[in-house]
Amino acid sequence: MESLDTVLAAHRAYLLGWNIGAAGGPDLTTYRSDVPHVTLNGVLRVAGHTPSEALVEARLRLRGVPRIWWVGPDSDAGTADGLVALGATEVARMPIMTVALDAAGDAPTPAGLHIAETTDLDAFVAAYARVSGIPAEGVAATIEREKAFSGDGTVIRLAGRLDDGRIVGTAVAWLSHGLVTLYFVGTQPEQRRQGIGAAMTRAALDLAREHGACTAALTSSPIAEAVYRRLGFQPVGEFRLLTF
Repeated sequence: MESLDTVLAAHRAYLLGWNIGAAGGPDLTTYRSDVPHVTLNGVLRVAGHTPSEALVEARLRLRGVPRIWWVGPDSDAGTADGLVALGATEVARMPIMTVALDAAGDAPTPAGLHIAETTDLDAFVAAYARVSGIPAEGVAATIEREKAFSGDGTVIRLAGRLDDGRIVGTAVAWLSHGLVTLYFVGTQPEQRRQGIGAAMTRAALDLAREHGACTAALTSSPIAEAVYRRLGFQPVGEFRLLTF
């Protein structure tokens, strides 16, 4: 099982793949996609800066876009509370979860669902945008950023389609630092509670094993945590997500 530091490094590498701005260094790592969606612009790490110093610099780099602060185990202790004292609002606490691929649980694929890698970014992004809260006016920019994605690893996009071709489930498998990290795992609202999300996750884990990965990681929303626990994922840390 990879260390938490490795998991966090892989997470940073993925989000930096969206970056078109000044990423900074390991002491204050930021990414800017210019997509009008809070989680696609933000601060990934604060080390060696006071919260007030970090806030001044981050505002310069991220001016004009919605953004998030990912304050996790790789940021200095007290960063989150310091930012809150400066006016930040904590919007979520998200567990960082991992599982060894040879210990992951099974998840059946629902009848009529066909999961495969896709390169149809127009349809794929439109599907995950609807679930992730990316506004309609931001979909075109998201598609362009997906097309231009360039990171220290390999990104594989999985679409779950029904017999009529509609995408009802999505997952992004990010292969980097010797593990797979999952993003944009989602199910269209009218198709939920059918096991599609679990099946998409399991398919991504199978694919990662074929590529030589031994560990999977993700950050979970509260609503999805039970699904991931059933697949064997366990918390190894936590992000506090903050905005101003």
